[in-house]
Amino acid sequence: MSEIKQLTEKLIDFRDQRDWAQFHNPKDLAVALNIEAGELLEAFLWKNAEDADSAKVKEELADVIAYALLLADKYKFDVFEIVSEKIIENGKKYPVDKAKGTAKKYNEL
Repeated sequence: MSEIKQLTEKLIDFRDQRDWAQFHNPKDLAVALNIEAGELLEAFLWKNAEDADSAKVKEELADVIAYALLLADKYKFDVFEIVSEKIIENGKKYPVDKAKGTAKKYNEL
C-alpha cells in the first residue's frame, strides 16, 4: 500500500472515530481546504518568506494536505495518478525550451 493511501486511511480513521464524515461532503472539504490555504498564506503576511514561522507553515500545510487527501478520497481519485497526469499536462503547456527560467504563463510563452 502506498504511503499516500496509508495517510488517507489514517485521516479517515481519525474522522470516523469522531463521526465527522457527515460534515465532509465535497463542497465543505473544498471550503475547508481553501480556508486552511488562507491560513497558510497568513504565515507569510507582511514578512519576507524566510521570516515566516516554519512551525506555523508546517501546521497549516498539513491541514491543506489533509483536506486535499480527504477530498480526493471522496471522488475516489488516485492522488499519485492525478498529480502525475497534471505534471504531464503542464509539461505540454510549459515545454522546457520555452518555460525554463521564466514565470510567464503558458499562453505568454
